[in-house]
Amino acid sequence: MNPSASSQKPATVSARIAPAAGMDLLSRQEVARLRDASAGGLHQLLRRCALAVLTQGHVSDDPRAAVELYSDFEIEVLQQDRGIRLELSNAPANAFVEGRIIRGINELLFAVVRDIVYVSAQLDAGSFDLESSEGLTHAVFDILRNARVLRPNVDPNLVVCWGGHSISRGEYDYTKLVGYQLGLRELDICTGCGPGAMKGPMKGATIGHAKQRRRKNRYIGITEPGIIAAESPNPIVNNLIIMPDIEKRLEAFVRSAHAIIVFPGGVGTAEEILYLLGILLHPRNVGIPFPLIFSGPRESAAYFEQIDRFLRLALGDDVAKYYQIIVDDPASVARSVVKGIERVRKYRLDNSDAFFFNWAINIDESLQHPFVPSHAAMASLNLHRDQPKHRFAADLRRAFSGIVAGNVKIEGMRAIEQHGPFRIHGDREIMQALDALLASFVEQDRMKLPGGAAYVPCYRISTE
Repeated sequence: MNPSASSQKPATVSARIAPAAGMDLLSRQEVARLRDASAGGLHQLLRRCALAVLTQGHVSDDPRAAVELYSDFEIEVLQQDRGIRLELSNAPANAFVEGRIIRGINELLFAVVRDIVYVSAQLDAGSFDLESSEGLTHAVFDILRNARVLRPNVDPNLVVCWGGHSISRGEYDYTKLVGYQLGLRELDICTGCGPGAMKGPMKGATIGHAKQRRRKNRYIGITEPGIIAAESPNPIVNNLIIMPDIEKRLEAFVRSAHAIIVFPGGVGTAEEILYLLGILLHPRNVGIPFPLIFSGPRESAAYFEQIDRFLRLALGDDVAKYYQIIVDDPASVARSVVKGIERVRKYRLDNSDAFFFNWAINIDESLQHPFVPSHAAMASLNLHRDQPKHRFAADLRRAFSGIVAGNVKIEGMRAIEQHGPFRIHGDREIMQALDALLASFVEQDRMKLPGGAAYVPCYRISTE
């Protein structure tokens, strides 16, 4: 083990590490695929995701920051008779204590290897049917099952928490209070795995779980390669899953959740809300219980009022029946979640649906196929109300997804640098409301972490 550092670069460590927990063996072919640094290989993907895990706690909006800071970092997968090892060169020293890698970081590193290898192997073998809605759902199921996230014979208890990485201190503290109340009620937590509203509920739940002397708690983080560098896993995550793209990530949230809480956030949170409402508004999902609660401290009341106004304007007043807004009352949020989960439990028992994966809910293919937010794709979005509401919600979700890409994803940021802002156009009234909503996100520092350079919009809203 050879620590090294310079006056200009952060301290680094080189080490060979073994899995901290059991992990399936890799074949020589799988190892070769991971080591392949060619355009068709997985090495760069592995390197980027591994560095995100190793820089846990490094907070930046720019996914390129860690890559540039640790430009000489390398990772190599070694195949040995007794299993695989990871050879780390010039890894961030903060991932080590007294020369030994932190156990939690070790576990997440090998989770990265597990998911990248599994998805690649399944794709190469043609095991995933990515052309049909049913096939896409089965792919999501298979990835979650391989990650050992799905627990049969366990009552519903998984609460997904959505919210922004860039939130105020008061909003962050509130997410911890809600997490604490959920932990006292012995509920598990799943988030997007990053900082802010993704970390707070987990941190609060750890105290509630400890008070209840509850063991085998689940703090699940679901991410995808395009965003992990900007939202590296927070240290509480004990089960990390890397889905292939944002659509499968969102479907994984919905299929595994028994209730969802939305905390304040920015465009990524708005994307998540519209994705879920696009599902709940589908005629085939009438009557399926799905607890959805918007909540924040008193200072966030205006934020949720604005979200509510935009949703009602775009999708009609009836959309409000699909969510509940609770302000400044963590215990009330937790009680509502428990009641909602009990309705979910009864419905699934009555309909012979699994507790661990929501097979019954219908997700339209328009929400499942990956959306690549190029300038042409963003300009061609159908942002008009003369279509079914669930389809309009799906296209609105794509608009927000494109802005997320332009803000924090490497490919999206490069596209903006080369060709300028995305152009978004549609119904005049909707575009005016969208422009106002996004402007409020900018004003409230919800587009990027405060303290850095001023936010430069990656979009331009126009009306017809």
